[in-house]
Amino acid sequence: MSEIDSKLDAELAAQVDQWIKYDPNPESRAEIEALKAANNVAKLKELFVPRIAFGTAGLRSKMASGYKNMNELVILQTSQGLCRYMEATFGKDVVRERGIVIGYDGRWNSKRFAELTAAVMLSQDVKVYLFDSIACTPYVPFALTQLNCCAGVMVTASHNPKQDNGFKVYWENGAQIIPPQDVGIASSILANLELWPSTVEIAKQIFPKTSRDSRAPGSALPPHKLLTCTPEFSADIARRYNEEAVRTLATSLDKNSQAKTKICYTAMHGVGRKFVHSILDAFKFDRSQVLVETKEQVEPDPEFSTVTFPNPEEGKGALALAIQAADEGGAEVILANDPDADRLAVAVKDQGQWVMLTGNEIAALFAQWCWLQRKTWAHTKDISDDKFVMVASTVSSKHLKAMAKTEGFQFRDTLTGFKWIGNEMLKARNEGYAPLFAFEVEIGFLPGIMTADKDGVRSLAVMTEMVQYYSSIGSSLKEQLANFYNKYGHFKMVNSYFFCDKTEKLEAVFSALRNWPGENADGYPTSCGKYKIASVRDISEGYDSAYEDKRCRLPQMRDSYMITFTFENGATATMRNSGTEPKLKYYVECSAPNPADAQALLDDMTTELIENFMKPQQYGLIPKKVD
Repeated sequence: MSEIDSKLDAELAAQVDQWIKYDPNPESRAEIEALKAANNVAKLKELFVPRIAFGTAGLRSKMASGYKNMNELVILQTSQGLCRYMEATFGKDVVRERGIVIGYDGRWNSKRFAELTAAVMLSQDVKVYLFDSIACTPYVPFALTQLNCCAGVMVTASHNPKQDNGFKVYWENGAQIIPPQDVGIASSILANLELWPSTVEIAKQIFPKTSRDSRAPGSALPPHKLLTCTPEFSADIARRYNEEAVRTLATSLDKNSQAKTKICYTAMHGVGRKFVHSILDAFKFDRSQVLVETKEQVEPDPEFSTVTFPNPEEGKGALALAIQAADEGGAEVILANDPDADRLAVAVKDQGQWVMLTGNEIAALFAQWCWLQRKTWAHTKDISDDKFVMVASTVSSKHLKAMAKTEGFQFRDTLTGFKWIGNEMLKARNEGYAPLFAFEVEIGFLPGIMTADKDGVRSLAVMTEMVQYYSSIGSSLKEQLANFYNKYGHFKMVNSYFFCDKTEKLEAVFSALRNWPGENADGYPTSCGKYKIASVRDISEGYDSAYEDKRCRLPQMRDSYMITFTFENGATATMRNSGTEPKLKYYVECSAPNPADAQALLDDMTTELIENFMKPQQYGLIPKKVD
């Protein structure tokens, strides 16, 4: 028995030895061998425990060696598991014929991870459509539905820090995977950890390792009869995407070429610029007249060199360079994509000051616009109002619910995440309804249903038309937002988080809420400070006191933490863990006939929630930095 075996528990020792046996990458294999030889138990635990979980639509973690992280071996094993699950679901012949779409963003190793995924599929005679260069995330679900593929993979970590990467999976309907698909794929991965010889051989032949830089074009790939990876393929998907966006969402093609109100755009060092240019051209905008760009951030940069976090949702600090460019270029609106271009941030100039719109505020503008244009768009003009549907995640504002009550369309809420939202939109369509708009407060928007996932590219085109139209009639986004709230009620929300670096801390917070001392309802608190609670919904436990049977109507998620409190005054507060980051998120929303009263109530209730339920000092939670 080796010395390392005596210091590690048997499971970790087996994982380390297995890695050394399976890893085809000589660099990472040598790293783990050296750590084993040095008996560096702490570092090995850091790299291996726990194994990266196949969770929110796939994988996301730091790029490093070991089973805890994103690396070549983990990608190969994950792809093998996905392949076998596809075969078990559809049948081998169907999977081989219909195939899979694979895209990747501009992060370090994204191109390599995409190629290794393709190698696995090709080794099993599965047809592969691989974008020949960086792609925006929305193109992957669009392409797979256009091509009738069984699944799609996008290699991206979205807005995470530069050291992270991810593996995002879409199913045949173009939506992110949900249970039982995620559980089935996770089990299939564990059953296929040993690399297939054919996988390694294809990887060497077709995708020889060259550079970790996703931006490096490299030489043309050797031909393979089942592989489509050409500029012509990527251009064809872009053309189809733009044509469908124009057909279903454009409202003023005849006027767009004359538009002159300037917007400032930043891609946040991501992939968005190429695709934004393409769709603005398709919508007939003259980019020289309407577009100001944040030159330091529009080209892909895996180092994200000008921002601490490449996330436009983080506030004005993340948009500092965009604000400077907007002021210099005379823009009145800033539009920002996150690095994989599936989300959209909006900032507006109000009385000389730049104001970031919240995800809820942007959603209000989109919902109002889509509702106004429903009789303009050819594909929706003959649909009765009661057949339209809008969807939002349950932690997002309830302003669409209020709007639906006034206007007569149907509103549906879902669990958090666009995997649930997209599938709910498709479900509504299958039931004979017309999905019009969906959103999540974390600046994810879905106008129309040409794809079933959030989309920062077509959302940007729609927002640009919106800006130009309102400008032409002497109005603005801020004025239209005020009109929305004056009509449907003033909703104010705090959407924030504490950093929570250990699962034990999360468990302590939520365990306390389920075992509240004194008088309680099934163990839960009946008030938060001075505010009385009307009902409690605990997704993890499948519990909802609003119903007589106490059964939650949303799917139970035992591997997540999420409790929602509905108060007697109509306010709501939700606490949940992030599925992709070490955060305890919280959302508090209040409404009132006027904005001042709504804001005052929100401020007070948020303080009560933090002091009474979250208790950051007691649980060791770290507050977010504020711009």
